[in-house]
Amino acid sequence: MEILYLIPARGGSKGLPGKNIKLLNGKPLICYTIDAAREVSEDANICVSTDDIKIAEVAEAYGVKVPFLRPSELATDYSTSEQVILHALQHYADKKRDFEYVVLLQPTSPLRTGQHLKEALALIETDTEMIVSVKVTDSNPYYVLFEEDPTGQLQKTKEGRFTRRQDCPVIYELNGSIYIIRVDKLIKGGLANLRKKKYLMDKMSSIDIDDIIDFKLVELLISKSSG
Repeated sequence: MEILYLIPARGGSKGLPGKNIKLLNGKPLICYTIDAAREVSEDANICVSTDDIKIAEVAEAYGVKVPFLRPSELATDYSTSEQVILHALQHYADKKRDFEYVVLLQPTSPLRTGQHLKEALALIETDTEMIVSVKVTDSNPYYVLFEEDPTGQLQKTKEGRFTRRQDCPVIYELNGSIYIIRVDKLIKGGLANLRKKKYLMDKMSSIDIDDIIDFKLVELLISKSSG
């Protein structure tokens, strides 16, 4: 089975400027994801897709070749993951390399490990279209999520008469860590239309770095685990 491990790392970040190569306990953030990918793949199947020359230099210094710089129009706040994936796949198709699956690994999930990847990949079956990593959400819509009605009153976003959180149905939240996507189904039907299976991760491993608070939390967790 031919699998492309795609690490999307654009240069622009409003929440935490330069976060993809910001040093996390002495190692650039993106390198944690490269390490995880290396536990399941050789470097030739690992692709860093970036528009930023500094990110490309850090990745290549870590031993992963960056085969292209992503066009600026695919590195905006409005660019979609699907566009980024298809752009990378087209690059390899032009070089006569085809993949059955693409595994999208965002560099903002440094606590995702190679073991997580192995477990998620083991879920692939003949009819698999997409596997997404999830966590059990803290914000259960049956219990703590509300929206305003036309009169300005708060109403539950999901109807249900539950007085205890533990009695509510289990709700899963995408954690953004692992997306395993079957290429032919993606090209035929688009990302939004793929049938999705879950790969459940724990709360700590699911932390996604969006701002300095997330960064400091992960920094503390890593230092505690290695101390």
